Amino acid sequence: MSSLICGSLAYDVIMQFPGRFSESLLADQLHKISVSFLVPTMRRDFGGCAGNIGYNLKLLGGDPQIMATIGHDGATYLDRLEQLGISRRTIRTIESIYTAQCFITTDADNNQITAFHPGAMTYSHENKVADAGPVKLAIVAPDGRDGMLQHAEDCVAHDIPLIFDPGQGMPMFNGAELQHFIELATYIAVNDYEAEMLAARTGLTLAQIAERVAALVVTRGELGAEIFTAGGKIDIPCVKAERVLDPTGCGDAFRAGMLYGLTNGMDWATTGRLSSLMGSIKIAHQGPQNHAPSRAEIDERFHQEFGYRL
Repeated sequence: MSSLICGSLAYDVIMQFPGRFSESLLADQLHKISVSFLVPTMRRDFGGCAGNIGYNLKLLGGDPQIMATIGHDGATYLDRLEQLGISRRTIRTIESIYTAQCFITTDADNNQITAFHPGAMTYSHENKVADAGPVKLAIVAPDGRDGMLQHAEDCVAHDIPLIFDPGQGMPMFNGAELQHFIELATYIAVNDYEAEMLAARTGLTLAQIAERVAALVVTRGELGAEIFTAGGKIDIPCVKAERVLDPTGCGDAFRAGMLYGLTNGMDWATTGRLSSLMGSIKIAHQGPQNHAPSRAEIDERFHQEFGYRL
């Protein structure tokens, strides 16, 4: 059976400003900003949490079922998914609006100005988990607010184990709503900053959150990850990357490793190590979906890093 991935599909527009933002901004005039930056380089990447997770899960040989909404400009993305062999059956096109898009301008000092248009994401609640068919495991990743709540509740109603991945969507929810997500979730996946925010908003300690789910996974960047289960804490080492080029989408690559490990009966130590490896592979490439190792290459890299086979 497939893994259901509820989350966003988006286009990431990345622009490079060769100067410094600070040279164009007057400190005493910030109340009436009117500036323009010439960006001689620009690229457009396929992105969105659901798209990124599905892409990485497909690299591993998994069966991703993406549930998302896309706009009237989404044909290019849909064609790409078809070429990748990823089902488009539960992707709904909203003809009246654009696909979600993120516009990022980076200056010479790596400062960034970002604008995000949610677009079709705001209609994600129109998708129903019941339409996905048989599903072994689901993840609810950042998406439209109403869609995230509905899809999490639907998964529980259909007895589908659920990974809750609040990510950058966490500020949309208050403490009571986040506690509700915790009650619904089988597993929770957050980075270290999100873990602290989740604890602060819910009034629960990380230990108390871990007690309420089968596993709490906290990624810590170059420090690796920690997995809290009833059996205790499992420390997952960071896999050294061939180069550190672009962290965009690394968390999504990690979560694809989780989905693959859990749906294939791997223990948590192996699942965590595979997830860490996927993040390491991604960070060495520009953009969230431009790395393309074969399954054999992933297996060999895992063996080299950890001394045993998947």
